[in-house]
Amino acid sequence: METMCARELYSFYGKSPVIQGISFDLEPGEFLAVLGRNGVGKTTLLKSLMGLTDGCSGELLFGDHGLLGLTTPQRAQLGIAYIPQGREIIPGFTVRENILMGTFARADGSREIPEYLFEMFPILDEFIDRKGGDLSGGQQQQLAIARALAMDPKILILDEPTEGIQPNIVKQIEEAIIRLNRERGLGIILVEQNVPFARRACDRFLVLDKGQVVLSGQSRDLTDAVVEKHLTF
Repeated sequence: METMCARELYSFYGKSPVIQGISFDLEPGEFLAVLGRNGVGKTTLLKSLMGLTDGCSGELLFGDHGLLGLTTPQRAQLGIAYIPQGREIIPGFTVRENILMGTFARADGSREIPEYLFEMFPILDEFIDRKGGDLSGGQQQQLAIARALAMDPKILILDEPTEGIQPNIVKQIEEAIIRLNRERGLGIILVEQNVPFARRACDRFLVLDKGQVVLSGQSRDLTDAVVEKHLTF
């Protein structure tokens, strides 16, 4: 399993640096929460890891691979899966077809849907032939996670996966993310506004402000005082 390593990472929209000098390590199977108020660069950091900004400088490694020279599909083929805000499932495709889309990034060429996805998200098995656009928001989020997992990733990057989701599904999604990390050994990078969930799930955290890391630590360091100072609005 590979470590992801960022050193003095800068990321740009046009000529303006949004991410400024961020460094972190994600060890194999580790869970990293990225926290901060709105507009501080959390989503831009995730997009930078996937090559979705105008440009990056610094160093970004995944195992022995330098990522900054690779395209987004090439990064996915290395085993880095990304679930953006808004989910971006294909509404006109069935649940089955959406999940199969994920398999096209598999390094081994397999087009089999992993059976554990339906154990984790039974509703997807029940609705396997429904159009993705006919699912509720929470069900679409489950579908987006399943599609990412179908590529057999080593790291799962999630941007606020419970935002705007009905409460009865939020807990299912949170528990699924924790299980993926603790039972299947997936590395997780999570942007999340739900601090209790982040505190319960993560091994380590970063707090961003104005595109920079202003605080980092282990989950036990994510105290109420830290939340009050850096995360309340």
